[in-house]
Amino acid sequence: MLNSTSLAKAKWLKKIKWDEHGLVPVIAQEAGSNDVLMFAWMNRDALAKTVELGEAVYWSRSRKKLWHKGEESGHTQKVLEIRLDCDEDVVLLKIEQHGGIACHTGRHSCFFQKFEGDADEGDWLVAEPVLKDPAEMYPDATQPNKTKPT
Repeated sequence: MLNSTSLAKAKWLKKIKWDEHGLVPVIAQEAGSNDVLMFAWMNRDALAKTVELGEAVYWSRSRKKLWHKGEESGHTQKVLEIRLDCDEDVVLLKIEQHGGIACHTGRHSCFFQKFEGDADEGDWLVAEPVLKDPAEMYPDATQPNKTKPT
């Protein structure tokens, strides 16, 4: 892995418009289906580690540390391609989702709620099934709504 001096000088990392916290938003898109599976954040170390490993490594804002996707669940993301948007402030990962589950809720995608109805009477409905019980993926999680990210 690049050391901190090398990271600071890396031309490809300098091109990215990092936010005031040194982060960039990242979209993980499944290469075969083109499904958007999740949204996360990366710092320079996470992106460099992603390139080095060929697997997605994100920055966990809640835990304030690098998070190798699937480190607990086994549902890793093999990175096939990395793209930068036109404003150079959003990264897109084209990935192969191992195990078919990207979301800590046990679903294929984090975007499983779909808006139905109109502005007055509309609501968010669950549109994707749970493929695996989160309690099976995260036996140490103490509360159902506080499951650890995959």
